[in-house]
Amino acid sequence: MSESTAEHAGGCDHEISHPVFAALYDLLPEPAQLRSHREYLVQDLSGRTLDLGCGNGELFPYAVDASTGDLEYHAIEPDPHMRTRAENNARETGLPVDLRDARAESLPYPDDAFDVVVAGVVFCTIQDPDAALEEVARVLKPGGEFRFLEHVRADDWRASGQDLLTPLWRRAAGGCHLNRDTIDRFVSHDAFGLEEIERTGVGVFPASPVVRGRLRRNRDGLFGIGTE
Repeated sequence: MSESTAEHAGGCDHEISHPVFAALYDLLPEPAQLRSHREYLVQDLSGRTLDLGCGNGELFPYAVDASTGDLEYHAIEPDPHMRTRAENNARETGLPVDLRDARAESLPYPDDAFDVVVAGVVFCTIQDPDAALEEVARVLKPGGEFRFLEHVRADDWRASGQDLLTPLWRRAAGGCHLNRDTIDRFVSHDAFGLEEIERTGVGVFPASPVVRGRLRRNRDGLFGIGTE
């Protein structure tokens, strides 16, 4: 980890614990449209994979169905209430998961550790998304893939509404920010080349629009969009 990344991660010292949100999250029905996007995140999944902030493990059954047979699945989840649910979900689905109590800003893995990193609606809750993205770049192998599904800041008058609602929403929804320019952050990072990006039909204001895509870790330590 670079010195600057370590400084960012060291500043994330508040406890992440949302028992009420975790309990309510179990009761929320999953929109039918969201299933296809979870399938997108795990399509033909193989190799060493990191689920970045797995929540209650809702991606686990999709990973089991999509696995090509050589999948080694790792996951982090800093909220103990969500992590307990994820452990139960892993047992129920039969997915062997190395699940750790860790934050995205300070991943407990060596450099170039993973073939794929998956983020499913998680960068909205990370305290320091820039530090977390640096960590994703660090632990991905050159040529490795970063797959994401995230709701982002709107690009019209609704952005002002998101700004107004975010302080209350963040307290009620497990630290979720409505107004982050997450995709701009992803595609402008020098460590990645853009593979694809798509605005989906999922999402209702204020948690919209929702965007999915894939980035490729640049090879040979070279930076710049599209570098091979």
